[in-house]
Amino acid sequence: MTYHIGDIVKGTVTGIQPYGAFIALDDETQGLIHISECQHGYVKDIHQILHVGQQIQVQVLDIDEFTQKISLSRRTLVPTPTHSDHNRRKYYWTNRDEHTGFKPIAERLPVWVATALEELVHE
Repeated sequence: MTYHIGDIVKGTVTGIQPYGAFIALDDETQGLIHISECQHGYVKDIHQILHVGQQIQVQVLDIDEFTQKISLSRRTLVPTPTHSDHNRRKYYWTNRDEHTGFKPIAERLPVWVATALEELVHE
């Protein structure tokens, strides 16, 4: 069977490695889903998502012209989650109630410059 980029096909998981899963598309053709293409977001352990023998639907991302290796994705078949889909708390590196802007940097700059100039003189 001939596959083209963008095709959506069913396949069977035939092997799992830390970097991705091998998918048999037919008796003669196999492709690879990289771990980053298994689902949206971080994947800690691919074994929690895929299992050998599992039937899955995948999309053909790329076909290497010379090696005929096929890159596959499950992630492209699922809508991209929005921020409201996750119960994530936004963290700030600074206090968002304090509006100092670049003032702390401007106050420290003369000391930094003086220190750097002293080091140059002593070299």
